[in-house]
Amino acid sequence: MSDPTEPATGALRYDAAPRRRDAILERLRESGHISVSEVSQALGVSEMTVRRDLRRLASTGDATLVHGGASLPAGSHGRPVFGARALENAEAKRRIGAAAAAMVAAHDTVGVDAGTTALEVAHALPEDFCGCVVTHSVPVLAALLPRTSTRVIAVGGEMLHDNQALIGPSAAQFAQGLRLRTFVLGVSSIDARGVYVRSELELSVKRALLDAAEDVVLVCDASKEGGPGTVRVCDLDRIDTVVTDAPLSDGLTRRLNEAGTRVVVAR
Repeated sequence: MSDPTEPATGALRYDAAPRRRDAILERLRESGHISVSEVSQALGVSEMTVRRDLRRLASTGDATLVHGGASLPAGSHGRPVFGARALENAEAKRRIGAAAAAMVAAHDTVGVDAGTTALEVAHALPEDFCGCVVTHSVPVLAALLPRTSTRVIAVGGEMLHDNQALIGPSAAQFAQGLRLRTFVLGVSSIDARGVYVRSELELSVKRALLDAAEDVVLVCDASKEGGPGTVRVCDLDRIDTVVTDAPLSDGLTRRLNEAGTRVVVAR
């Protein structure tokens, strides 16, 4: 019996559950992560059906369930760690990205950090942007491929798979020779003492890009306050602007004000 919640168009191609799950798995292998809503639209089936199929794929070890969708299991072909993070607070990240991108002038030279929130800044750059983007993020490079009016400089190095970033001494040395109008910084955590990442592997490139920038714009959703992160990137007084999705705690806001850092809440 067909699912009464399915649109009629979906029943023509994806009425059989095995065929549906094969199509879902193919999309998952291509991108490393998928959302329930995008699969529902692409296959013409209900979100309830997609969730049921994802649970079945998870039970067989072919997928890992994450909030709003699924990613490839660790060790599978693709980038499940980055993909899972991209689905976390996705709408908040899009708002943050749009607000930060609106601060960029048409001819600026902008450094865009690795990470899922910084990636949203690249996606949201204005159509008339004809400046230069410098990045060590592979997803950012991919996002800018169609934008032929934008000059793109890749900071090369060894691939850090979890963050899809190019890192290492050669990348840091290259970044030291650059000059940026703005650096869009992504981090794992923020507190009254500074901003942090989880591993020192990515630290040298971040600090080199920080040193190359006139202004630093930190993009992080409010859940990053007090979040996991053990390696300090910089103190708060190095951050010119924080773009977030919700008000931060009174204590952190006060400390940011003392450091001369502007706080922008993206709506």
